[in-house]
Parts: sequence; C-alpha cells; structure tokens
Amino acid sequence: MKHIYICLLIVSSSFAIAQGIKKAPELKEGEGPYVQLIIRGITMIDGTGAPPIGPVDIVVKQNRIAAIQTVGYPGVAINPDRRPKLEVGGKELDGTGMYILPGFVDMHGHIGGNQAPIAEYVFKLWMSHGITTIRDPSAGNGLDWVLDQKMKSEKNLITAPRIKAYTAFGAGSKEPISTPEMARAWVNENKLKGADGVKFFGAAPQIMDAALRENKKIGLRSACHHAQMDVARWNVVKSAEAGLTTMEHWYGLPESMLENKTIQNYRLDYNYQNEQHRFSEAGNLWKQAAAPFSPKWNEVMETLLKLDFTLDPTFNIYEANRDLQRARRAEWHEEYTLPSLWAFYQPSKISHGSYWHAWGTEEEVQWKENYRLWMTFINEYKNRGGRVTVGTDSGFIFQLYGFSFVREMELLREAGFHPLEALRSATLYGAQALGVEKDLGSIEVGKLADFVITEINPLQNLQALNGMGAIKLTDENKVVRVGGVKYTIKDGIIYDAKRLLADVKRIVEEEKAKAGFVLKQPGMN
Repeated sequence: MKHIYICLLIVSSSFAIAQGIKKAPELKEGEGPYVQLIIRGITMIDGTGAPPIGPVDIVVKQNRIAAIQTVGYPGVAINPDRRPKLEVGGKELDGTGMYILPGFVDMHGHIGGNQAPIAEYVFKLWMSHGITTIRDPSAGNGLDWVLDQKMKSEKNLITAPRIKAYTAFGAGSKEPISTPEMARAWVNENKLKGADGVKFFGAAPQIMDAALRENKKIGLRSACHHAQMDVARWNVVKSAEAGLTTMEHWYGLPESMLENKTIQNYRLDYNYQNEQHRFSEAGNLWKQAAAPFSPKWNEVMETLLKLDFTLDPTFNIYEANRDLQRARRAEWHEEYTLPSLWAFYQPSKISHGSYWHAWGTEEEVQWKENYRLWMTFINEYKNRGGRVTVGTDSGFIFQLYGFSFVREMELLREAGFHPLEALRSATLYGAQALGVEKDLGSIEVGKLADFVITEINPLQNLQALNGMGAIKLTDENKVVRVGGVKYTIKDGIIYDAKRLLADVKRIVEEEKAKAGFVLKQPGMN
C-alpha cells in the first residue's frame, strides 16, 4: 500500500493539512434572503439543455423557486397584469436585457493550500464567476477544516459556495491500509466523520475493489485520479465496475483501451517523481490506445455508459501542456493571482505540476494530438447519452479559480459540445453527479435559488462569463470590456459579483505589498 501514501504525499506537499490556510471570515455579505424575490423580465437558460426563453419573471420564496412565469415577448412591452405580484417585504430585481442560468457546479475545486493560503480569496474567485457549489476532491486542508467551512457556507455565515467534501482514501489512517478489511473499515469511518465521498488515487486491486464496493454500499460517492503507479493493474473500467461514480482527468481511461501492450510505453529512464517525465510521457498516451470508434474503443465506452458513469475531464488544467505561453500569460494573472500562487507555478523540481524543466515545441505538439483524441472520446460519450461534468483543479499549472471554470466550458465547446451542452455540464450534470439534482443544477420550480445573472448572452460568447469580460469594439470605434457575471445568487442571497472580484483584487494587492512582489515571467530578471 505504499502507493496510496506516495499519492497522499503529493497531495500533502501541495496543501496545508489543517494549518497555514486562513478560513474565510464570517461576514454578512450579499442581500437577502427575502420573504419574496422576483427577478423581472429576464431571459432564462434553465440548465436542462432547453433553449433560452424570455422574458420571464422568476419568483423565489425564501430559498426556493416558487414560480417561473412567461410574461411577454422579446421587443414587446410587458403587460403588467400578466406579472406575479410583489408581496409585502418582497424584493424586485430588474433583469431586463439580462440572462439567468443555474448556479455553476465545479466538480474539482481544491480550496487553496500553501500556494493559495487565504480561503476568502479562493471562495470569492469562485463566487464571482457564478460557482455556487464545489466538490473538494481530497479535503487537502484536513476534513475537519473543510467540514467547518462547509457548515458555515450552508448557514451563509461566510461568502462561499456550498461544499461537498471528498476525503483522500487513507487520509488519517494510523498505518498503511493493507487489507480489504482495513479498507472497508476506513470507508465506514470516513462516513461517520461527515465526509460526502472519497477521492482515490489508486491502490492494490483487492484494496480498491473492497473500498469502492463498501463506499457504494453505504451510500457515498467517489472520485478517482488513476495515478500511473497503480494504473497498470487497476484502470477506469475496473473502478467503474466496482462502484466508482466519477473519474477525474483521463488517467486510466486510455490504459483500459491498450490493444498491443498492457503497459504504457514509458521512456526507459522514466521516474514518476520527475514531474517532467510524468507529464511529458502522459502526452503520448492517447495515441497508444485503441483508435476512435474501433471495437475496443466502443467496448470501453459502452461499458461506462451502461454503468451511468461520470467523466470529469478537467481539460483546462493540462492546457498549458499544449500552449505554455498562453497559460502563463493569461491576462488575469497580473491582478488576481496571489504572489504565493505565482511562485508555485514556476518551474520547479518540487512543486506538483510545475514541470517546465525543458518544455517546448515537441511536448506541445504531442499534447495537441493527445487533446484531439481525448476530446473525441469525451464528445462521443456525451453524444451517446453519457454524463460529462465541468471540473477545474485550479491552483496548479497556471490555472486560476473561477477563470478556469469558464475556460473549461470553452474547451468542451472545442471538443464539439454545443454551448447549451457545455452549460448543462456546468450545472445539471454536476448536480446529478453529486446526487443533489433534487435541489440544484437547473432552474425549476421547487429547487433552491442558486442563479448566475449576466448582461451578455453566454451562448454567443462563453468568454463573456469570465471576470474580466470580453473585448468588444463599439460603433464609435472604442474598445470596451463587456460581460462578466453581474450577480451570483446563492440560497436566495444576492451577491454583486463584480464587488466580490474587487475584494479578490484587494487581497492580491495587499499580499503584493507585504512581499514587495512584482510579477515576472520565468527566467526574466
């Protein structure tokens, strides 16, 4: 069972285990919830895949959607007699010309760590981008720490998304888990501690099988990053058959489709602890798997579909592999990336994901082909009725919380998703994967009042959802920024998203002043 602890070591080296990260302050921010909230005259994209419709009035009572009423036609004055009536103590929000979507669900949201040790910073980056629910895969700050923040978020004592806490398998165990009995005991103890699920990295087959089956039996969900140290003997198909509910990234998937070999064709001086080896060699893997639409490729896909398995590809977190300059020069780094986070991103032999030891044209070209094959599988999985979600894994590899969520939707679009399909993955499918679709994921009567409101049609330009907006040239030949989320509504509480982003900018400026920090590109003095 040494491999579990190798993986946990990687996690713990990147995250402050129950220390070093500042909890979000308990502040009353946002307005509401109200006895009644009516969002007037807005165009709705409900998250189910249905096209936009509007104008509609959406009525919220406390924290539940009470009514959705079509009140007119585009470009035609609304007859006030058709509109829901405002009750005493109620609040009206004018949504004329705006668009409303369900609150976003980030399926792979680590709450900072040593590289981003201010929880308020992370939470407000998420909330300013409309992310009202996150799954913390591995509870890297310690389960007790995460459960404390989860409780405060549920009570809206802090400005933060609601949190689903998945503990890294084996975390907290006094000794390595070496038997199926120990695996089952740990899984049950994890549930008693209050965790929502388990994040696996890999283990001996008998351990993985026992843990996954027990976890499913007791009603918890699971995620797995199938790390290379164990994937030769336990791949995605085996995990799914044992009860895994979601796979992260793509490791373990192409390995399940190898035809003329049983192990990835590693370079002969490969060392998993060498981050450059680990990530450059990963870029060669998809082309070693069965060809798209071949019998083996189809067999694996159909197996996962029958199991109602969820794919959480996190395309964005590896995008630097195919275009490092684009990722490290993203415009938001200058104003919204903490000094500690920027330092963590730099080439390093120690920091996880900072593998730019000698990265160039050859690595980027092979990763572009890797993406083409990977995206083909993901898009076809969606086309055949499979569930694909939006997860980010931010805080690594030049990807920043919130901004990367928008980029992930763009990458789904690149893979072949219609914008409505990308938004469904970001909302309803995330809620389904977490088992909370009864309350979240779409705008329907009876569900919780989690919304994203923007002044720009996101279907026409997903980029307009990111906090810095999209560039537009006006009729007067003036360059302006448009878009960004205007309001994030969670539990019926209205947050000014741009104000939250301004708070993030202030936090970054304060940290820069403390450190005398000036952002410089790698190797530039």
